[in-house]
Amino acid sequence: MDPISSLSKVPIGSLIKGADGTGTVEFALLDALDANPAGGDWKTGRWGATTKAGAQAYVDVGPDTDFELTPGTWVMWVRVNATQSTPVFRAGLVDVF
Repeated sequence: MDPISSLSKVPIGSLIKGADGTGTVEFALLDALDANPAGGDWKTGRWGATTKAGAQAYVDVGPDTDFELTPGTWVMWVRVNATQSTPVFRAGLVDVF
């Protein structure tokens, strides 16, 4: 993912392999590289296109969103609340300048 400005309001996301775009998708963005998300860290995202590989999930970051990120490196976490399971995984790093 390319670095983004803290002044930008943009969607960021991740391909969720094997997902079909149903269920609730949530994101957490943490500025501590070794931390795990807690209950209040999770914010609802949205599904995008689905393919044979999985479904794209998105959340908006920037001013006037749930994630007003300051400059630095943020860890993006994704959680999918599905009927049979609730996978949680690190989806990558987000560099903000």
